[in-house]
Amino acid sequence: MKKILIGGAGGTPSEGVINSLLRGRKNELILGMGSEPSDLVLSNAHEKYFVPYSDTQEYKKALLEILKNERPDFIHFQNDLEVFHASKFRDEIHACGVKTFMPDHEVIDACVYKYKTYLKCKEAGIKVPINMIINDSDDLKKAFSELGDNNGNIWLRSSSIGGGGKGALPTNDFNFAKGWIERYNGWGDFVGAEMLTPETVTWLSIWHEGELVVAQTRIRKGWTHGNRSVSGVTGVTKIGQTFSNSEVDRISIETIKAVSNKPHGIFGVDMTYDKNGIPNPTEINISRFFTTILFFTEAGLNMPEIFKDIVLYNEFPMLSKKINPLPDGLMWLRSMDRKPMLATEGEIVKKIKNLQ
Repeated sequence: MKKILIGGAGGTPSEGVINSLLRGRKNELILGMGSEPSDLVLSNAHEKYFVPYSDTQEYKKALLEILKNERPDFIHFQNDLEVFHASKFRDEIHACGVKTFMPDHEVIDACVYKYKTYLKCKEAGIKVPINMIINDSDDLKKAFSELGDNNGNIWLRSSSIGGGGKGALPTNDFNFAKGWIERYNGWGDFVGAEMLTPETVTWLSIWHEGELVVAQTRIRKGWTHGNRSVSGVTGVTKIGQTFSNSEVDRISIETIKAVSNKPHGIFGVDMTYDKNGIPNPTEINISRFFTTILFFTEAGLNMPEIFKDIVLYNEFPMLSKKINPLPDGLMWLRSMDRKPMLATEGEIVKKIKNLQ
Protein backbone atom coordinates (compact mmCIF):
# COMPACT_ATOMS: atom_id res chain seq x y z
CA MET A 1 0.00 0.00 0.00
CA LYS A 2 1.36 3.40 -0.98
CA LYS A 3 1.68 6.14 1.62
CA ILE A 4 0.93 9.85 1.18
CA LEU A 5 2.10 12.44 3.72
CA ILE A 6 0.14 15.70 3.94
CA GLY A 7 1.46 18.77 5.75
CA GLY A 8 -0.74 21.00 7.90
CA ALA A 9 -3.01 18.10 8.87
CA GLY A 10 -5.96 19.14 11.01
CA GLY A 11 -6.17 22.56 9.39
CA THR A 12 -9.05 23.16 7.00
CA PRO A 13 -6.91 23.54 3.82
CA SER A 14 -5.18 20.21 4.42
CA GLU A 15 -8.29 18.37 5.60
CA GLY A 16 -9.98 19.24 2.31
CA VAL A 17 -7.14 17.44 0.53
CA ILE A 18 -7.08 14.54 2.99
CA ASN A 19 -10.84 14.01 2.75
CA SER A 20 -10.63 14.15 -1.04
CA LEU A 21 -7.89 11.51 -1.04
CA LEU A 22 -9.94 9.33 1.30
CA ARG A 23 -12.68 9.38 -1.34
CA GLY A 24 -10.24 8.10 -3.95
CA ARG A 25 -10.32 4.67 -5.56
CA LYS A 26 -6.91 3.31 -4.61
CA ASN A 27 -7.06 3.37 -0.79
CA GLU A 28 -3.60 4.71 -0.01
CA LEU A 29 -2.50 5.17 3.60
CA ILE A 30 -2.82 8.86 4.43
CA LEU A 31 -0.31 10.24 6.92
CA GLY A 32 -0.79 13.70 8.37
CA MET A 33 1.75 15.98 10.00
CA GLY A 34 1.18 19.31 11.68
CA SER A 35 2.48 21.84 14.18
CA GLU A 36 -0.69 22.38 16.23
CA PRO A 37 -1.49 19.28 18.30
CA SER A 38 -5.05 20.43 19.02
CA ASP A 39 -5.68 20.68 15.26
CA LEU A 40 -3.67 17.61 14.36
CA VAL A 41 -5.63 15.31 16.66
CA LEU A 42 -8.82 16.26 14.78
CA SER A 43 -7.39 15.21 11.40
CA ASN A 44 -8.95 12.38 9.41
CA ALA A 45 -5.49 11.16 8.40
CA HIS A 46 -4.89 7.50 9.27
CA GLU A 47 -1.73 8.35 11.24
CA LYS A 48 -0.60 11.69 12.68
CA TYR A 49 2.84 13.17 13.37
CA PHE A 50 3.91 16.38 15.06
CA VAL A 51 6.51 18.65 13.43
CA PRO A 52 7.76 22.09 14.50
CA TYR A 53 6.71 25.09 12.43
CA SER A 54 8.40 25.17 9.05
CA ASP A 55 10.16 28.50 9.67
CA THR A 56 12.07 27.08 12.65
CA GLN A 57 15.50 25.41 12.63
CA GLU A 58 14.01 22.21 14.03
CA TYR A 59 11.55 21.66 11.18
CA LYS A 60 13.88 20.19 8.58
CA LYS A 61 15.39 17.61 10.92
CA ALA A 62 11.96 16.56 12.21
CA LEU A 63 10.51 16.18 8.72
CA LEU A 64 13.44 14.18 7.37
CA GLU A 65 13.22 11.91 10.41
CA ILE A 66 9.57 11.15 9.63
CA LEU A 67 10.44 10.48 6.00
CA LYS A 68 13.24 8.09 6.91
CA ASN A 69 11.08 6.21 9.39
CA GLU A 70 7.79 6.07 7.51
CA ARG A 71 9.04 6.06 3.90
CA PRO A 72 5.98 7.70 2.33
CA ASP A 73 5.80 7.55 -1.45
CA PHE A 74 4.63 11.14 -1.86
CA ILE A 75 4.53 14.34 0.20
CA HIS A 76 2.33 17.40 -0.30
CA PHE A 77 2.15 20.70 1.60
CA GLN A 78 -0.88 22.96 2.01
CA ASN A 79 0.31 26.35 3.24
CA ASP A 80 2.61 28.92 1.69
CA LEU A 81 5.16 28.97 4.49
CA GLU A 82 5.68 25.21 4.47
CA VAL A 83 5.66 25.05 0.67
CA PHE A 84 8.39 27.69 0.57
CA HIS A 85 10.67 26.26 3.26
CA ALA A 86 10.31 22.58 2.30
CA SER A 87 10.94 23.45 -1.34
CA LYS A 88 14.41 24.68 -0.43
CA PHE A 89 15.52 21.19 0.63
CA ARG A 90 13.45 19.13 -1.79
CA ASP A 91 16.57 17.31 -2.99
CA GLU A 92 16.99 15.85 0.49
CA ILE A 93 13.31 14.89 0.49
CA HIS A 94 13.80 13.09 -2.81
CA ALA A 95 16.92 11.39 -1.43
CA CYS A 96 14.62 9.69 1.11
CA GLY A 97 12.75 8.09 -1.79
CA VAL A 98 9.80 10.49 -1.45
CA LYS A 99 8.25 12.17 -4.47
CA THR A 100 7.03 15.76 -4.69
CA PHE A 101 4.97 17.50 -7.36
CA MET A 102 6.12 21.12 -7.14
CA PRO A 103 7.24 23.87 -9.53
CA ASP A 104 10.82 25.11 -9.43
CA HIS A 105 11.75 26.98 -6.26
CA GLU A 106 12.23 30.19 -8.24
CA VAL A 107 8.57 29.99 -9.29
CA ILE A 108 7.46 29.38 -5.70
CA ASP A 109 9.51 32.35 -4.53
CA ALA A 110 7.94 34.59 -7.19
CA CYS A 111 4.44 33.57 -6.10
CA VAL A 112 4.62 33.58 -2.29
CA TYR A 113 5.91 37.17 -2.39
CA LYS A 114 2.99 39.03 -3.91
CA TYR A 115 4.95 42.06 -5.10
CA LYS A 116 7.21 39.77 -7.13
CA THR A 117 4.10 38.29 -8.73
CA TYR A 118 2.91 41.80 -9.52
CA LEU A 119 6.19 42.66 -11.24
CA LYS A 120 6.07 39.45 -13.31
CA CYS A 121 2.50 40.21 -14.43
CA LYS A 122 3.32 43.83 -15.23
CA GLU A 123 6.34 42.78 -17.28
CA ALA A 124 4.11 40.38 -19.23
CA GLY A 125 1.63 43.17 -20.00
CA ILE A 126 -1.18 41.73 -17.87
CA LYS A 127 -3.72 44.20 -16.46
CA VAL A 128 -3.02 44.45 -12.72
CA PRO A 129 -3.73 47.15 -10.12
CA ILE A 130 -0.75 49.45 -9.66
CA ASN A 131 1.31 48.38 -6.62
CA MET A 132 3.83 50.45 -4.69
CA ILE A 133 6.21 49.17 -2.01
CA ILE A 134 5.84 51.35 1.11
CA ASN A 135 9.31 51.87 2.56
CA ASP A 136 8.55 54.95 4.63
CA SER A 137 6.03 57.72 5.30
CA ASP A 138 6.93 59.53 2.10
CA ASP A 139 6.07 56.42 0.06
CA LEU A 140 2.77 56.16 1.91
CA LYS A 141 1.92 59.78 1.09
CA LYS A 142 2.81 59.11 -2.54
CA ALA A 143 0.55 56.03 -2.59
CA PHE A 144 -2.41 58.06 -1.34
CA SER A 145 -1.66 60.81 -3.83
CA GLU A 146 -1.26 58.59 -6.89
CA LEU A 147 -3.42 55.53 -6.16
CA GLY A 148 -6.39 56.85 -4.21
CA ASP A 149 -9.88 56.35 -5.67
CA ASN A 150 -12.65 58.97 -5.70
CA ASN A 151 -12.92 58.67 -1.93
CA GLY A 152 -9.16 58.70 -1.42
CA ASN A 153 -9.01 54.98 -0.55
CA ILE A 154 -6.05 52.74 -1.27
CA TRP A 155 -5.61 49.04 -0.52
CA LEU A 156 -2.81 48.09 1.87
CA ARG A 157 -1.54 44.56 2.33
CA SER A 158 1.56 42.64 3.31
CA SER A 159 3.63 41.34 0.41
CA SER A 160 5.36 38.61 2.44
CA ILE A 161 4.39 34.96 2.82
CA GLY A 162 0.97 34.41 4.34
CA GLY A 163 -2.67 33.92 3.45
CA GLY A 164 -5.98 35.06 4.83
CA GLY A 165 -5.61 38.62 3.54
CA LYS A 166 -2.53 39.16 5.71
CA GLY A 167 -2.44 42.79 6.85
CA ALA A 168 -5.07 43.79 4.27
CA LEU A 169 -6.76 47.12 4.82
CA PRO A 170 -8.74 49.59 2.69
CA THR A 171 -8.33 53.13 4.02
CA ASN A 172 -8.27 56.81 3.10
CA ASP A 173 -6.72 57.87 6.42
CA PHE A 174 -2.96 58.47 6.30
CA ASN A 175 -2.40 58.37 10.07
CA PHE A 176 -4.41 55.18 10.45
CA ALA A 177 -2.49 53.56 7.56
CA LYS A 178 0.83 54.62 9.08
CA GLY A 179 -0.12 53.14 12.45
CA TRP A 180 -1.35 49.96 10.76
CA ILE A 181 1.94 49.42 8.95
CA GLU A 182 3.91 50.09 12.14
CA ARG A 183 1.67 47.66 14.02
CA TYR A 184 2.86 44.93 11.60
CA ASN A 185 6.46 46.22 11.50
CA GLY A 186 5.71 46.45 7.82
CA TRP A 187 7.86 49.22 6.35
CA GLY A 188 9.46 47.77 3.22
CA ASP A 189 7.01 44.86 3.18
CA PHE A 190 3.60 46.49 2.84
CA VAL A 191 2.27 47.40 -0.57
CA GLY A 192 -0.17 50.15 -1.50
CA ALA A 193 -2.46 49.33 -4.42
CA GLU A 194 -5.37 50.67 -6.38
CA MET A 195 -8.77 49.76 -4.99
CA LEU A 196 -10.73 47.17 -6.96
CA THR A 197 -14.32 45.95 -6.56
CA PRO A 198 -15.39 43.31 -3.98
CA GLU A 199 -15.99 40.77 -6.79
CA THR A 200 -13.42 37.96 -6.92
CA VAL A 201 -12.77 34.81 -8.92
CA THR A 202 -10.24 31.95 -8.58
CA TRP A 203 -8.90 29.71 -11.35
CA LEU A 204 -7.44 26.53 -9.84
CA SER A 205 -5.28 24.37 -12.10
CA ILE A 206 -2.92 21.39 -12.28
CA TRP A 207 -0.07 21.39 -14.82
CA HIS A 208 2.44 18.71 -15.78
CA GLU A 209 5.71 19.71 -17.39
CA GLY A 210 4.17 22.67 -19.17
CA GLU A 211 0.88 21.02 -20.17
CA LEU A 212 -2.44 21.89 -18.57
CA VAL A 213 -4.08 18.83 -17.00
CA VAL A 214 -7.26 20.39 -15.59
CA ALA A 215 -8.58 23.75 -14.41
CA GLN A 216 -11.78 24.77 -12.67
CA THR A 217 -13.09 28.26 -11.88
CA ARG A 218 -14.89 29.32 -8.73
CA ILE A 219 -16.37 32.68 -7.78
CA ARG A 220 -16.60 33.70 -4.15
CA LYS A 221 -19.84 35.06 -2.77
CA GLY A 222 -18.66 36.40 0.56
CA TRP A 223 -16.12 35.69 3.30
CA THR A 224 -16.87 33.83 6.52
CA HIS A 225 -16.79 36.36 9.40
CA GLY A 226 -15.90 39.09 6.91
CA ASN A 227 -17.92 41.56 9.01
CA ARG A 228 -15.48 40.97 11.87
CA SER A 229 -12.42 41.89 9.82
CA VAL A 230 -11.23 45.45 9.22
CA SER A 231 -10.70 44.69 5.53
CA GLY A 232 -13.78 42.51 5.10
CA VAL A 233 -11.40 39.77 3.92
CA THR A 234 -10.66 36.70 6.06
CA GLY A 235 -9.35 34.22 3.50
CA VAL A 236 -12.19 31.85 4.45
CA THR A 237 -14.81 31.52 1.71
CA LYS A 238 -18.42 31.53 2.91
CA ILE A 239 -20.05 30.59 -0.39
CA GLY A 240 -18.21 29.31 -3.46
CA GLN A 241 -19.87 28.79 -6.83
CA THR A 242 -18.68 27.08 -10.00
CA PHE A 243 -18.32 29.50 -12.87
CA SER A 244 -16.83 29.72 -16.34
CA ASN A 245 -15.65 32.65 -18.44
CA SER A 246 -13.29 32.64 -21.41
CA GLU A 247 -11.65 35.92 -20.37
CA VAL A 248 -10.90 34.53 -16.91
CA ASP A 249 -9.41 31.42 -18.55
CA ARG A 250 -7.20 33.50 -20.84
CA ILE A 251 -5.95 35.88 -18.17
CA SER A 252 -5.26 33.01 -15.75
CA ILE A 253 -3.15 31.12 -18.26
CA GLU A 254 -1.24 34.29 -19.16
CA THR A 255 -0.64 34.99 -15.46
CA ILE A 256 0.71 31.50 -14.82
CA LYS A 257 2.99 31.69 -17.84
CA ALA A 258 4.24 35.07 -16.62
CA VAL A 259 5.82 33.33 -13.61
CA SER A 260 6.75 30.02 -15.26
CA ASN A 261 7.55 29.13 -18.86
CA LYS A 262 6.92 25.47 -18.04
CA PRO A 263 4.23 25.26 -15.32
CA HIS A 264 4.38 22.14 -13.17
CA GLY A 265 2.12 21.39 -10.21
CA ILE A 266 -0.72 23.44 -8.73
CA PHE A 267 -1.36 27.06 -9.69
CA GLY A 268 -4.35 28.92 -8.24
CA VAL A 269 -4.84 32.39 -9.70
CA ASP A 270 -6.81 34.78 -7.48
CA MET A 271 -8.36 37.68 -9.37
CA THR A 272 -10.44 40.72 -8.42
CA TYR A 273 -12.58 42.64 -10.88
CA ASP A 274 -11.83 46.30 -11.52
CA LYS A 275 -14.51 48.96 -12.11
CA ASN A 276 -14.46 48.15 -15.84
CA GLY A 277 -15.29 44.49 -15.21
CA ILE A 278 -11.81 43.19 -16.03
CA PRO A 279 -10.45 40.47 -13.71
CA ASN A 280 -7.07 41.59 -12.35
CA PRO A 281 -4.68 38.93 -10.95
CA THR A 282 -3.78 39.74 -7.35
CA GLU A 283 -1.81 36.61 -6.40
CA ILE A 284 -1.01 33.02 -7.32
CA ASN A 285 -1.55 30.40 -4.64
CA ILE A 286 1.31 28.14 -5.57
CA SER A 287 1.74 24.40 -5.10
CA ARG A 288 -1.38 24.04 -2.95
CA PHE A 289 -5.11 23.59 -3.33
CA PHE A 290 -7.43 26.23 -1.97
CA THR A 291 -9.28 25.68 1.30
CA THR A 292 -12.59 24.64 -0.28
CA ILE A 293 -11.12 21.97 -2.56
CA LEU A 294 -13.61 19.42 -1.16
CA PHE A 295 -16.27 21.47 -2.99
CA PHE A 296 -14.97 20.30 -6.36
CA THR A 297 -14.53 16.76 -5.09
CA GLU A 298 -18.15 16.54 -3.92
CA ALA A 299 -19.26 18.04 -7.24
CA GLY A 300 -17.44 15.27 -9.15
CA LEU A 301 -13.95 16.68 -9.82
CA ASN A 302 -11.47 15.21 -7.34
CA MET A 303 -8.39 17.31 -8.09
CA PRO A 304 -6.25 15.93 -5.21
CA GLU A 305 -6.91 12.42 -6.56
CA ILE A 306 -5.91 13.54 -10.08
CA PHE A 307 -2.81 15.18 -8.61
CA LYS A 308 -1.55 12.13 -6.71
CA ASP A 309 -2.47 9.70 -9.51
CA ILE A 310 -0.13 11.60 -11.84
CA VAL A 311 2.84 11.53 -9.48
CA LEU A 312 2.32 8.03 -8.04
CA TYR A 313 0.97 6.08 -11.03
CA ASN A 314 1.62 8.30 -14.08
CA GLU A 315 -2.13 8.20 -14.68
CA PHE A 316 -3.84 11.22 -16.25
CA PRO A 317 -7.58 11.91 -16.12
CA MET A 318 -9.99 11.29 -18.98
CA LEU A 319 -12.11 14.44 -18.94
CA SER A 320 -14.75 15.73 -21.34
CA LYS A 321 -12.86 19.04 -21.24
CA LYS A 322 -9.77 20.26 -19.42
CA ILE A 323 -11.07 23.71 -18.49
CA ASN A 324 -14.17 23.98 -16.29
CA PRO A 325 -15.46 20.40 -16.54
CA LEU A 326 -18.01 21.11 -13.78
CA PRO A 327 -21.32 22.80 -14.62
CA ASP A 328 -21.81 26.43 -13.65
CA GLY A 329 -23.98 27.35 -10.68
CA LEU A 330 -23.02 24.66 -8.18
CA MET A 331 -22.70 26.23 -4.73
CA TRP A 332 -20.66 25.24 -1.68
CA LEU A 333 -22.21 26.61 1.51
CA ARG A 334 -20.01 26.83 4.62
CA SER A 335 -20.42 27.85 8.25
CA MET A 336 -18.41 27.27 11.39
CA ASP A 337 -19.07 23.92 13.11
CA ARG A 338 -21.47 22.87 10.36
CA LYS A 339 -21.01 20.29 7.62
CA PRO A 340 -20.71 22.09 4.24
CA MET A 341 -23.52 21.65 1.73
CA LEU A 342 -23.38 21.27 -2.05
CA ALA A 343 -26.46 22.86 -3.61
CA THR A 344 -27.84 24.97 -6.41
CA GLU A 345 -29.70 28.24 -5.93
CA GLY A 346 -32.92 26.48 -6.91
CA GLU A 347 -32.40 23.79 -4.26
CA ILE A 348 -31.85 26.46 -1.60
CA VAL A 349 -35.12 28.16 -2.52
CA LYS A 350 -36.99 24.82 -2.32
CA LYS A 351 -35.68 24.07 1.18
CA ILE A 352 -36.74 27.42 2.67
CA LYS A 353 -40.53 27.78 2.72
CA ASN A 354 -40.89 31.55 2.59
CA LEU A 355 -37.88 32.41 0.43
CA GLN A 356 -38.92 34.11 -2.81
